[in-house]
Amino acid sequence: MSYEIIEKLKREIEGYKDRSEWEEVGSVIEVGDGVARISGLRGAQSQEIIEIETDKENIPAVVLNLEDEAVGVLILGEEKFIKSGSVAKTTGKVLSIEVGDELIGRVVGPLGEPVDGLGPVFSAKGGSASGGKQEIKVERFPLERKAPSVIAREPVNEALHTGIKAIDAMIPIGRGQRELIIGDRQTGKTAIALDTILNQLHEEKRRPICIYVAIGQKESKTARLVATLKEKGALAYTVVVNAPASSPAALWYLAPYAGCAIGEYFMSKGKDALIIYDDLSKHAQGYRQISLLLGHPPGREAYPGDVFYLHSRLLERAAKLNKEHGGGSLTALPIIETQLGDISAYIPTNVISITDGQIYLESELFHQGLRPAVNVGLSVSRVGSAAQTKAMKKVAGKLRLELAQFRELQAFVQFASDVDDATREKIQRGQILTEILKQNDLEPIPLERQVVVLYAALNGYLNKVPRERIKAASERLVEFIDRLHRDTILKPLAEKRELTEAIEQELKEALQTFDPNA
Repeated sequence: MSYEIIEKLKREIEGYKDRSEWEEVGSVIEVGDGVARISGLRGAQSQEIIEIETDKENIPAVVLNLEDEAVGVLILGEEKFIKSGSVAKTTGKVLSIEVGDELIGRVVGPLGEPVDGLGPVFSAKGGSASGGKQEIKVERFPLERKAPSVIAREPVNEALHTGIKAIDAMIPIGRGQRELIIGDRQTGKTAIALDTILNQLHEEKRRPICIYVAIGQKESKTARLVATLKEKGALAYTVVVNAPASSPAALWYLAPYAGCAIGEYFMSKGKDALIIYDDLSKHAQGYRQISLLLGHPPGREAYPGDVFYLHSRLLERAAKLNKEHGGGSLTALPIIETQLGDISAYIPTNVISITDGQIYLESELFHQGLRPAVNVGLSVSRVGSAAQTKAMKKVAGKLRLELAQFRELQAFVQFASDVDDATREKIQRGQILTEILKQNDLEPIPLERQVVVLYAALNGYLNKVPRERIKAASERLVEFIDRLHRDTILKPLAEKRELTEAIEQELKEALQTFDPNA
């Protein structure tokens, strides 16, 4: 053996390091319908990623059940390649999603994979502003995360405007709040959520990043929504997480948690984020399917006993953080679909008890032509006027009371043949306010314009306008103020968010010169 070969062998032996590692290996006992049971993985933890080896590729699965002799897992890939006896290994990693500013404007699946045909979300290299190349730093956030503690939070006191007069005036939503949108199918639940996203175009100073999570929705509906966002310019600050109706229950279950992890990323950066879960009824149905397959005992309406925890641990992650923790916020608008207006069913009552209020949409009002079909009596914001801007608080203080009186009188006088003048006047005023609150889809109204219209209606400037012409008169009023008094009324209102004495005096003078019947 030559000297060179001996020296080479010596060098190889010196550089050798033993890389032996312990691996926990189990085997699949049974598989089917998107779930599997695996024996031998005693050290597996809840929400851990398990890799199942197949002839084609390694298929990931997430641990949901921890039993004495086996673990129940949710399969996140092609189930058809997995057979009884397939080898499974623990990875020590918890289910997580890649997050970053690059997600804005994209449509992704619940595991962070792009589904909009625009290529990878996070490429190895990204272009810098100067045209050069820079490394993209990708963070990972776990799908399941502990909600911020009481110490990390501060009271909700800053408004998040929806652009819908009825909501901003009477059911105000604050940044960091959880407000439920509830109603039967085809009553305009998604329309309210979409208008809220579109209205953030008007919030130039503190525009929240919006996340829309589509759970079990038709592909055509989600595609239409994305097209609308793109057309209106709102996709520039929106992320869409899509788990369509055609996808397995596993993705329905994971989608809201993935959307929440994306929202928490922006909240952790001190930004405001708004997340819409459309809808949590389907999320609960997906979880019910998984739970029954994994052998959980069914409870009321065949839902498992922990279905309350399913939604509470998700919605509690919405918060307004204090300055010591970055000052960011995550506002949640969960949507629940009721059956024939039954808000006392299991899932609706659960979510109502978790959230800080609800916007109840009624089929009857919708068919009467009242859009949005908000039932003001059953809708409430438990944060209330604490999250309302001073201008709206001053104007809309008596609106809810007047509408409540109108509803009572309306129910009373339908049986009476003759009514006195005072009652007739109150009914007429209630009809005017009802007409004022009507609004078309995809037409959110900036705060300052809402204040002008509501001020005019509540102070009697539109009393002599026939009911059928109220909506047109209010639109003309806004055009009139915009054309002649933009700098003295609309701009100061938008900047100060307060109806000062000077602005109010200008508004009164402008309203006296406006002819609503012209």
